[in-house]
Amino acid sequence: MDAPHQAPEYTPAREVVDYELLFDCVHCGLCLEACPTYILTRTEMDSPRGRIYQIKALAEGRLDADPDVVRHLDLCLGCRGCETACPSGVRYGALIEQARAWVERNYRRTVAQRLRRWIVEMLFPYPARLGIALAPLRLIERAGLRPMLQRGMPQAMREWLELLPPLTADGYAEVPVPNNAESRHGRVAVHRGCVTQVLADSANRNAEKLLAGTGYAIVRLAQTVCCGALDLHSGNRKRALEFARANVRAIRDSGADFVVSTASGCSTAIAEYGELLKDDPELGAAAKKVSAKIKDLSSLLVDAQAQIFRGVECTVTYHDACHLVHGLGIREQPRALLRSIPGVKLVEMESSDLCCGSAGSYNLTHPDAARELARRKADTIIATGADYVVLANPGCQFQIAAELRRRRSIVKVVHLADFLAMAASGSRK
Repeated sequence: MDAPHQAPEYTPAREVVDYELLFDCVHCGLCLEACPTYILTRTEMDSPRGRIYQIKALAEGRLDADPDVVRHLDLCLGCRGCETACPSGVRYGALIEQARAWVERNYRRTVAQRLRRWIVEMLFPYPARLGIALAPLRLIERAGLRPMLQRGMPQAMREWLELLPPLTADGYAEVPVPNNAESRHGRVAVHRGCVTQVLADSANRNAEKLLAGTGYAIVRLAQTVCCGALDLHSGNRKRALEFARANVRAIRDSGADFVVSTASGCSTAIAEYGELLKDDPELGAAAKKVSAKIKDLSSLLVDAQAQIFRGVECTVTYHDACHLVHGLGIREQPRALLRSIPGVKLVEMESSDLCCGSAGSYNLTHPDAARELARRKADTIIATGADYVVLANPGCQFQIAAELRRRRSIVKVVHLADFLAMAASGSRK
């Protein structure tokens, strides 16, 4: 017989998190080796278990939000690898997001920290603003002066610029995919995202073409705003809720049966709208229905038994984007698609689901830790001998590509949608 539930020794003095969720953790430590920051620092307070201890102490008034505590909470990537490893079902993602929202209300950051976060918050969720901000760099790149500019910049700004993909290259533009006018499998809306539609929109376009070519009808959202993931991860819960409400209305009104995002963090955020907006009197029920519509591109193509790939002779390895594998549980479907392509040899990399260090804007706010994780990821990629590393998240794409460029590696980093479209056209890029 199970032991009776014992009342907590303490009661919360502060509304930091949903207090009862803290007691799901049994402190077994199985999460430690699944945590990228613990692997880097070997410090208990930089592990999920250690952070849960700190959050509990904050809630009970035994600990204050001082620079050390905030640093340990900030250093978390939010990758949720610990949730996959946890046998007790601890909802760590919800706990760290709630704790960060409390920190932002109760802690005064340094001027440098506030500036970095302000730049991210004012630009990234707004595609028009981001496009305008990048326009001068696009002109500089066109003139062939981007390398010179980067060399002459302060280190912090240089590291930010290194993460940007080429802005004037053709990249992986739309490629011919058989267009099937008959809708056999339902209606799909591709949420174009914020950063994705500015820096990796070919993934959105190719996702639509692949889906249309395998029997899905494509519907367009009347409005596409940021999914809110960046704000949830940084503690700006108020704006995240505003974005979520706008997306719920747009998806509800689109008539889509399924919603796809080519950014795995966006997919997970939308999949959790039902929980995020559960208390919203107007949109609570609609949010729950919207969350149920989220599907991954690879899952829909597998379900449709896509047979549109002509083939391409190459060796690929696959990187598991954190929120796709740990948030949505998608691991085998992308691999099944890659194996189905004639001529493709899939080679697994070591620790394919260990975070690359991108984590939304983490590589901008914590560049040292992010760079070390990128080095580890690049080591495992190069060791496979692959021609391509395929992944399903633009943030991972930019992070890994930047590190491979630093090493002058010939391995190409390609979004899954772009690689599948390439295989459907039978051409290599």
